[in-house]
Amino acid sequence: MAAIARWCVTHRLVTVLIWVLAAAGTALAAGAAGTAYSNDYEVPGTESGRAAQLLERGFPGAAGGDGATVVWHAEDGGVRAEAVRRPMERMLASVAALEPVAAVTGPYEAGGAVRISPDGRTAYADVTFRQRAEDLPAGAVEELVETARAAAADGVRVELGGAAMGRAQAPQGYLAEAVGVAVAAVVLFLVFGSLAASLLPIATALVSVGAAYAGTVLLGHVMTVADFAPMLGLLIGLGVGIDYALFIVTRHRAGLRAGLPVERAAVTAVATTGRAVVFAGATVCIALLGMLILRLNFLNGVAVAACLTVILTVAASVTLLPALLSYIGPRALSGRERRRLRECGPRPQLPTGFAARWSALVEKRPRALGAVAAVIMAVLALPALSLHLGTSDQGNNPAGSTTREAYDLLAHGGPGAGGGFGPGVNGPLTLVARVGSPADRAALERLPAALGEARGIASAGPVTYNPAGDTAVLTVVPDSSPQSKRTSELVDRLRGELLPAAVGPSGPAVHVGGVTASYDDFAEVIVGKLPLFVGVVIALGCLLLLLAFRSVAVPLKAALMNVAAVASSFGVVVAIFQWGWGSELLGLGRAGPIEPFLPVIMVSVLFGLSMDYQVFLVSRMYEEWLATGDNRRAVRVGLAETGRVINSAAVIMISVFLAFVLSGDRVIAMFGIALAAAVALDAFVLRTLLVPALMHLLGGANWWLPRALDRRLPRISIEPPNSHDYAKIPQPRMSQDERLVP
Repeated sequence: MAAIARWCVTHRLVTVLIWVLAAAGTALAAGAAGTAYSNDYEVPGTESGRAAQLLERGFPGAAGGDGATVVWHAEDGGVRAEAVRRPMERMLASVAALEPVAAVTGPYEAGGAVRISPDGRTAYADVTFRQRAEDLPAGAVEELVETARAAAADGVRVELGGAAMGRAQAPQGYLAEAVGVAVAAVVLFLVFGSLAASLLPIATALVSVGAAYAGTVLLGHVMTVADFAPMLGLLIGLGVGIDYALFIVTRHRAGLRAGLPVERAAVTAVATTGRAVVFAGATVCIALLGMLILRLNFLNGVAVAACLTVILTVAASVTLLPALLSYIGPRALSGRERRRLRECGPRPQLPTGFAARWSALVEKRPRALGAVAAVIMAVLALPALSLHLGTSDQGNNPAGSTTREAYDLLAHGGPGAGGGFGPGVNGPLTLVARVGSPADRAALERLPAALGEARGIASAGPVTYNPAGDTAVLTVVPDSSPQSKRTSELVDRLRGELLPAAVGPSGPAVHVGGVTASYDDFAEVIVGKLPLFVGVVIALGCLLLLLAFRSVAVPLKAALMNVAAVASSFGVVVAIFQWGWGSELLGLGRAGPIEPFLPVIMVSVLFGLSMDYQVFLVSRMYEEWLATGDNRRAVRVGLAETGRVINSAAVIMISVFLAFVLSGDRVIAMFGIALAAAVALDAFVLRTLLVPALMHLLGGANWWLPRALDRRLPRISIEPPNSHDYAKIPQPRMSQDERLVP
């Protein structure tokens, strides 16, 4: 590490140019290639996956471009009245004439009566585009919105929903990122007291995250990458990138205050704290790549993209950052610190103030404070017991959005009307079967009547056959919303009871597909593999800590703390997003289920981030233990010397994560709140309270390792011996008041 840092400092201009050119070149390549994201939840071998494959083979055009739904509601006279019908027909003709539109199917044409609600006040038209939503020309969806809503009049509401509308409502610009970076800059300035030093972590993070963002765009052309992956990468990259740089700059400033020359201080910072940063980044990547064992294409791209972001932020922290530190020279210190250094010479930096007092308090009352921390974590984790995995839809969008209004009009009609088509119309189930004989056809023809009277089904449409007559499809509308548990139960009953009974033992195999069924199957696969995934991530993390700290207790406590952080953060997410505590107030929309992929991604990210703080805290304790053999002193000094930096880093990360609530995207907001809650609990409850309390209670057992195991394990070091020792630099004598009193 020292050799790398020394080269970067010596060739600082070359280092900066390499990073700038790499980021710019990647951005240009990404801009030229365009995006190719895919939210493909289908899992091979599942029931919904087989239904989708059969539907694609039998009806090749069914998987064409994305669509939108134009919904209108007439307060007086109904949608069949001439005063409503004529303007709507003109509007639909204008929509059909738009360049990206392939077809418009409305309620006023032959067979269109099914698109008019039973009370006659709500109607809708299906708009099919020639392309997928992400491939549509810029402004195409906005043009559709303007054309459709121009037909609204007194007593007539026009709203739009459907898959393609997500693009129209995607947030413009980078407000969330800007707010997060601005808050981080303010915190850094308060911590450092130097404008130059506070800007360097920001600059390092922006360059590395920018390159990673462009790299994620390019990655989408070679593997399945979800459309939220770049934003998730930004969220993680800004948080860990600024934090990693903060730790290195803090060590660099300590070297300057100890009298080291600028270049030597930068090299020493990378050679010491930089090694811990690399170790911490490696744990994050291992946790993220643990998603690959699930063998789900949808998550593989997310894992690789997030890992790429972490790798680039670590690389920038140990190469670009020392080069920039050499440029600003002594200005890494505040003006007051530079004057004090000139007037009084180097002075030791000992923990004082609140950090030292808090460390002493935890040492004095470990049982009481540890119990308080455990109760806090347990209470916050309770809501996680009611976790319901599912996929939110446009009914969860913020109140007032056109997609939310269209969803509600279809389901319930206008306020007080009691009309609409029922909640299930927003997520119908698709039944697909292979037709091999006239007997199969006869069995399928009995399905609409058999299913139409079944509990939980609002309606069952007629059976439709493809031109070859070998594939049949039937649409079933539940009487509950797509994200309702009742709908999931209906899917299970259809597969296990209703369909086998309706077609008979010799009838064709009927597969239940559709968006709701796909999400349910996806969630079931994830839940089934989650124990293995969590076990692998915990085992790898414990192995790394075992090698680094030569202790059995340290990795076991880390695993327990990580599980506690994950459970409590999920409790917060469930309370806000599933129970709806403040979700509308925060602009996050209506309460709904938790995304099925969230547990996997969050476990990966949270385990990695939690391990960061564990490494930075325990490495200092371990060093003091090796030097003195006094566990109480090791824990006290380690907490006092790292607590302030960890808390500052946590405030920055929390600010960045919470800023992403402003993104307007429910999934990203869910990630942001979960990560912010986990980091807050990890830094302020676990690492600065529960972990040191447990370490005081365990005493010397913290560092116990069987001798036989100690002989067999390879030796690695996070920081070189005496990395905190500036004894070779002349130091003034310290008064008793300046010392950290035992």
